[in-house]
Amino acid sequence: MNELNWKNPVFFGIAALLLVILAAATFAIVPETKQAVVYRLAQPIRVVNRYQPNEQPGNSGAGLIARVPFLDRITWVDKRTLDLDLENTPVLSSDQLRLNVDAFARFRVIDPRLMLATAGGEEGVQNQLRPLFGSTLRNELGKVPFARLLTAERNQVMDDIQTGLDRRARQYGVEIVDVRIKQAELPEGTPLDSALRRMQTARQQEAITITAEGQRRARVVQADADAEASRIYAQSFGKDADFYDFYRAMQSYRRTFVGDGSAEGRGATSIILSPNNSYLREFEGRGR
Repeated sequence: MNELNWKNPVFFGIAALLLVILAAATFAIVPETKQAVVYRLAQPIRVVNRYQPNEQPGNSGAGLIARVPFLDRITWVDKRTLDLDLENTPVLSSDQLRLNVDAFARFRVIDPRLMLATAGGEEGVQNQLRPLFGSTLRNELGKVPFARLLTAERNQVMDDIQTGLDRRARQYGVEIVDVRIKQAELPEGTPLDSALRRMQTARQQEAITITAEGQRRARVVQADADAEASRIYAQSFGKDADFYDFYRAMQSYRRTFVGDGSAEGRGATSIILSPNNSYLREFEGRGR
């Protein structure tokens, strides 16, 4: 009877099926893009192919693994960088402008056990991070004026948002890799027109302030230059009074007879003086 059972093809089919089921329950292949959390009786016992910073390709724990059949269960967690979008979020800037901001963050699961325990999975952690992202975005953008988002300082703002969000996201076993603001716009209609008028007025006031400061500095420089010139003239007069008189007379002749050098200044004025006029004494020679 036993010999007949061994030769029965139905017996061979059932045995092969049982072996396949046992092998499937014992062995599993962990891909490079996944982290495997192994549970035994609903308790996590190990993580296979866990993310490691600066990990070299081919040195991870991916590949064939064994487990206790029918007792161990595997939950898969993505090892790659995941995206988190935040659309049309209302934000109030430090200059009291209401903005509609579109942003996105990129995050990675670094502690799959903690992530599964606190959020239940990738979709759950995204749902947990989205309100934290919005709150951090409003907090950081509320510290800066709208104009700062239009300059190179925008990168520093995004770095501050990333730092703040990463600090709060660690409780779910994830790290924030990057944060980017896609666009920040003023609402259409009357609030936009009012904001543009305020921005224009602020820029005009800033231009007036800069111009006034430039004029003040120019007056200071001119006053310093005049004082230095007067000092040099005084020193020259004290060393050689005759030369000082001669130099000033030459300057006066130049302005009187030559003018400022422009076409309008040449020949525009005629002066008639007697040869003995004291104004022309330097042309007579010193005789000393």
